[in-house]
Amino acid sequence: MRISRFYLPQTLSSGSTIQLKEENAHYLRTVLRLRKGAELVVFNGKGGEYPATLIEAHKDAVSIVLGEFNSRESESLLCTSLGLGISRSERMDMAIQKAVELGVANITPLLVERCVVQLDDDMRKEQRVRHWRKVVHGACEQCGRNRVPEIFEPMGLEDWVSGQTGLRLFLDPGGNKSLHELSEPQGPISLLTGPEGGFTKHERDTAVKAGFIDLKLGPRVLRTETAALAALAAIQTLWGDLG
Repeated sequence: MRISRFYLPQTLSSGSTIQLKEENAHYLRTVLRLRKGAELVVFNGKGGEYPATLIEAHKDAVSIVLGEFNSRESESLLCTSLGLGISRSERMDMAIQKAVELGVANITPLLVERCVVQLDDDMRKEQRVRHWRKVVHGACEQCGRNRVPEIFEPMGLEDWVSGQTGLRLFLDPGGNKSLHELSEPQGPISLLTGPEGGFTKHERDTAVKAGFIDLKLGPRVLRTETAALAALAAIQTLWGDLG
């Protein structure tokens, strides 16, 4: 039987007993439907993990006891930053979730001209970032990562591209380069992909001026969530740990 993994963002230590707070207790007891004596794996996103046993599981208290620390890691050797044009909820969630599974190091949601989703006030922006971080945590639980990729605050395209170094790629159906033409990078990789409507000419020009290579992924036009994941899978196959 598959052992459930559980993200718990607090200090963890071998042998300690932790009484879970309401939201986490509800998740273990009601969503995962774990019972007293169940085994699970707990991690706090800082690296490594702990085997744990559920020692209380009722409406008044849910508690676990941690076993010996396991330093197991599954991080990619590639340090990939993803600049992701903000798209509709389910598409954005899928792109973030699968990017985490494919080993991305960090994700920045980008406010670009053709964004369908408008985050025009601080409260709405904060709610979306909180939601996206939960998507990241769930993806780490599922795929076995013990270090949680950062979701940065949404920013404009120009601000993001100006801060990137290493191999810089932006996905463009009309791009001039393909992956097999590129040399294996020796440093970080920055990957830029647009929203549903793609980039405007001005945004393409901005990316090129910032040192980004316009990259074409084959002869077909890919949806925004497909393009990001295809590119991540391809670079992990060529230069990372999928090959």
